[in-house]
Amino acid sequence: MTDNVRVLRPKMADTEKITINLGYVDLGHIDLLVQDGFYSNRTDFIRTAIRNQLDRHRDAVKQSVARHQLDLGLRQYSRQDLEAVQAAGEMLHIQVLGLAVIAPDVSPELARNTIASIHVLGALHASSAVKAALSDRIR
Repeated sequence: MTDNVRVLRPKMADTEKITINLGYVDLGHIDLLVQDGFYSNRTDFIRTAIRNQLDRHRDAVKQSVARHQLDLGLRQYSRQDLEAVQAAGEMLHIQVLGLAVIAPDVSPELARNTIASIHVLGALHASSAVKAALSDRIR
């Protein structure tokens, strides 16, 4: 029965894995707070700490986003989007704070012909071939 099920659109991850190094004492403090029930696990503590810091600097981040003219959140670029840009004889300067996604069916040639620069603060999801074709344009 399950052999006829097909995934129409793969689910995109809504998080990005990062690695941090902590001193043993700091890690011990976190483990103690987890053990005492303040947080469900280490990740919960770290996410909460990061959110608190981002909230603390909210005004500075808003001003910086506006100053740098960044698209905020998720920005997707389909093959049709890039073909329309190419037909108009234009080039894109992609600036995203969050997640920028270049569709899997975008060829390296189309990406190279339509994307002048990419600046992503967060994550860029694109095929390895597209990333390689744009490597000199990604900062």
